[in-house]
Amino acid sequence: MQYRKLGLTGLQVSMVSLGTGGHSRIGMGTGQTPDTSISIVQKAIDEGINLIDSSEVYGTEDLVGQALSGVGRPKYVLSTKVGIRVGGGLKTAPQLKASLEASLKRLRTDYVDIYHMHGIPEADYGYVRDELVPVMLELKQQGKIRHIGITEAFVTDPGHKMLQRAVTDDCWEVMMVGFNLLNQSARTRVLQPAAEKGIGILDMFAVRRALVSQALLSVFMKGMLEQGLIDPDRYDGQNPLGFLLERGGYDSLTELAYRFCTSEPGIHSILSGTGNPQHLEQNLRDIGKGPMPAEDRETLMSLFERVDSVSGN
Repeated sequence: MQYRKLGLTGLQVSMVSLGTGGHSRIGMGTGQTPDTSISIVQKAIDEGINLIDSSEVYGTEDLVGQALSGVGRPKYVLSTKVGIRVGGGLKTAPQLKASLEASLKRLRTDYVDIYHMHGIPEADYGYVRDELVPVMLELKQQGKIRHIGITEAFVTDPGHKMLQRAVTDDCWEVMMVGFNLLNQSARTRVLQPAAEKGIGILDMFAVRRALVSQALLSVFMKGMLEQGLIDPDRYDGQNPLGFLLERGGYDSLTELAYRFCTSEPGIHSILSGTGNPQHLEQNLRDIGKGPMPAEDRETLMSLFERVDSVSGN
């Protein structure tokens, strides 16, 4: 397993991190037993993954806490997130503090390494920065949070409007960004300015629905073609990206997608979620093959350079 420094946080994080949300929610969303979910987290640790990410919204914090209860605290980096809406309104300072205390209890720990504001739309960013960040800084001083993060709502904000504002502020130490081979717009809008500030970057959406099969990718690419976002001469509706898969000897579309993100210099760790131990092993093999050849990366960069309106979900 490769490890990278997460910006200026001082944390060394694995190139692959385990996400416990998404469709699978470590098996909770696919009918697996709690024991299976716990075993996936433990397997991730055994395989060298040291960054585990959850959220109060996912409903997986308790399982993560159980899975890590016998693991030495220095062996893993714990990341969780807080939703900012409750009862139709925005959380107050006392409600935010209560959310963290509840998360710590479920996670069976005294502190989290990274505490993120979760899925923030641009319209709420000002409130988060002005009203909630001071509370997070207070909690950081108390030792309950080590580093402050923010995640975007990539499905509804594929152009990164919120993070383009956030990256100009000095309060954020970590950002969770939507970036994949279909939508690379974060490169210049978020990743490059974040690198200048030393902000740690966690990549979500490296692989979502559009990148698990040629059939689904074809649907997404047809839509981009109709919007004039890709060159029609470079679109094969029957076998999208087939030329690249063959040329590069990739075993699957997901391998291609993961290795593209591994090749991005502004990314420190790639979130990978699953509810299946074998799937976790396959993801680790794919990412473990390392960055793709520069020629392949340049091909994908030029093919999708105009796209900033899809998430691939």
